[in-house]
Amino acid sequence: MIALQPVLETYAPAGFDLWPVAGSEPYGFLPLNGALDVAQVGTAVMRVAACNDIDPEHDDRPPRPSDPLGRFLHGLLTMDPLFASGGLRITDTAIGATLVPGCCSGLEDWREWFGVVDSDGDSGSGWFGHDPSPLAERVGDVVRLTVDAERDDSPVIELSATELRRLLAGAERDLADFLQIAAGWAAVHLPDHALPVTAALARALDTPMPAPVTTHR
Repeated sequence: MIALQPVLETYAPAGFDLWPVAGSEPYGFLPLNGALDVAQVGTAVMRVAACNDIDPEHDDRPPRPSDPLGRFLHGLLTMDPLFASGGLRITDTAIGATLVPGCCSGLEDWREWFGVVDSDGDSGSGWFGHDPSPLAERVGDVVRLTVDAERDDSPVIELSATELRRLLAGAERDLADFLQIAAGWAAVHLPDHALPVTAALARALDTPMPAPVTTHR
């Protein structure tokens, strides 16, 4: 069976106390979907904010606020474009292989996978980070996913373009479901910033803003 998940790269949030977060391993991956608990949603929001926690000294953004919460959220709310370290993780249980996003890959670019599926000729390819260096190539009706193109002995996952399109549609639903619960989470934990934080997450995940939500407790 082949499974595809949108994932966010995480790390152990030592000393973070602006809101509750879940423990995580360094350089692990958190799948984003509508089934996350409160602490996991907090971890995801923390991580996306941290990815964009860049001082505005050398651009035209306004200076950071003085309060700790405002300072931490400043990059998330003012950076353009936004970066969310991660991408799509694809697992083939039949051969025991998993393709994970490489370094410098971001979830904001996850829709580039459709470029592989929709290539109009006999071939199309995409690059999704390095170290490891995952590679997706379409040849005819088959998509070949090389787990690490820098390795001569890299595992290769093969599936039809039709199947990959179906899996990508599932990833889109997962991201929409996550954004829905993240909006409710923000209403509870970041009430003064809920709408701009949700809008920023939508941009970082290249996913439409959700409909009005009830709170996530």
